Parts: sequence; C-alpha cells; structure tokens
Amino acid sequence: MPLPLIETGHCNVDLKPSPIKQSWIIDGNPEARSHRLSVSADGAATTVIWSCTEGKFNWYYDVDETIMILEGSIVIESDGTPPKRYGVGDVIFFRGGAHARWHVEGYVKKVAFCRQTNPIGFNLVIRAVNKLKRILVRMPARHALRLWMSTAILNGSIFGI
Repeated sequence: MPLPLIETGHCNVDLKPSPIKQSWIIDGNPEARSHRLSVSADGAATTVIWSCTEGKFNWYYDVDETIMILEGSIVIESDGTPPKRYGVGDVIFFRGGAHARWHVEGYVKKVAFCRQTNPIGFNLVIRAVNKLKRILVRMPARHALRLWMSTAILNGSIFGI
C-alpha cells in the first residue's frame, strides 16, 4: 500500500520510553522518550519528537540530524568547540559521524529530522536520474520518444549490438 503524499502530526503526542545507552551516560539519570511522526517512502528520512529529563550524556550520530528545541534548554559541547547553551527555537545540525556531549538542564523537548546519507557517487547518480525525469516530464511525448530512439541507436541497443 503506497504511503500518503501528505502526512500531518503534532508535537504534543504520547512519547514512549527511548532509553539512552547506559555506556553513554556521564551524570544523572536522564530519561528519554520519543515518538516517530513520519518516515519517507525509502526509509532514509524520519521525523521524531524526543524529550529527555536532566542529565549529562554522550550522543553519537550515525545519520544527519537537524533538531529544533521546542521546550527547555541544553548545553552541547564537542571536541574542539566550547560548551554552548541552546533553548526554545534554536536549530542545530549534526552530521552523521558527529559526537556531542549533552547536558540537559531540567528538561528538553525537540523535533528531529533525521536523514540517512548515501555515498557521494550514489548521490550523483540519483541527481542525474531525477534531472532526466524532470526533463522527460516537461517534454512532449513525441520529443521524448525521439530522444529515446536517438540514444538507443547511438548505444546500439536498438539493434542488439
């Protein structure tokens, strides 16, 4: 069954326990909860509401993640960057492979947009295919057929060569 083209959600949803790995916790007893709002058809992108109580912990990003703080505040530091406080409305982007130390001050709630990245060469192929699709969609059918025939003849594929 195909996914709907437009999905809606709300930030005030029931969140389910989403424990932080015990080995990542530095201080306190942070309790994380989350709810997945959406997922792309290919599974490469998700939108999540996530909250956490007070504590300090490491976080290791295996996907690109953009977050916006909805409630509360955090202090984030990473190797080579000093600690910085973020609060409601702040947006932060973490590249896949990043590591950050989080200090949740009381409570935080965020919306996270996560995206699995592809190898660079693969992205170039996807872009080329998508551009070709856009060109063919705008092109009248007779021109598209003529382009296909010309390409097939040049490749020798129309003659089975």
